[in-house]
Amino acid sequence: MTLAEQQTPDPALARLSLALDGIPQRGLPPVERWHPPYCGEIDMRIAADGTWFHNGSPIRRPALVKLFSSILRREPDGRIVLVTPVESVGIVVDDAPFAAVEMAAEGEGEARRIAFRTNVDDLVTVDANHALRFEEGGDGGLRPYVHVRRDLWALLTRATTYDLLALGEERLIDGVSWFGIAGGGSFHIVARSEGA
Repeated sequence: MTLAEQQTPDPALARLSLALDGIPQRGLPPVERWHPPYCGEIDMRIAADGTWFHNGSPIRRPALVKLFSSILRREPDGRIVLVTPVESVGIVVDDAPFAAVEMAAEGEGEARRIAFRTNVDDLVTVDANHALRFEEGGDGGLRPYVHVRRDLWALLTRATTYDLLALGEERLIDGVSWFGIAGGGSFHIVARSEGA
């Protein structure tokens, strides 16, 4: 049974699944080399917690979510699309396309290794190609992200955020006190220290 036959009758989703059936599953598909026509948006959304929805209902098949996550691409205009060799379709992403659901760390200082597992089982080690970034949320809270691939980021869950911030330390940089995380070869600034 093909992926297209396992899906709901949505024609756009069926076409995507059919196009993916012929792609070898070793490694990630080379979406950066595909330049198919844009065929509009489909009713697919990735919620801020990493849950994928199609036609308003959660996609309950993890293998299908993983497959679709492998063909995500951020376009130069910031739009996120699912892309195959034959078509590209836009989807809605509430925050980041991935969620960092698990974290492990070993070592100290800049030599510390910090690794994350995403909700679609990508393993990401913080380094020069997989940076951490911190943004202030609309509620004034901290929103930490780790770069996964292709200008696509994972939002850390509350639990992984607490684990990461437990590694934090204050450092004086150019006369200013900063709170940050050392690891992956650098010091990742989170925010100015209180009272600085």
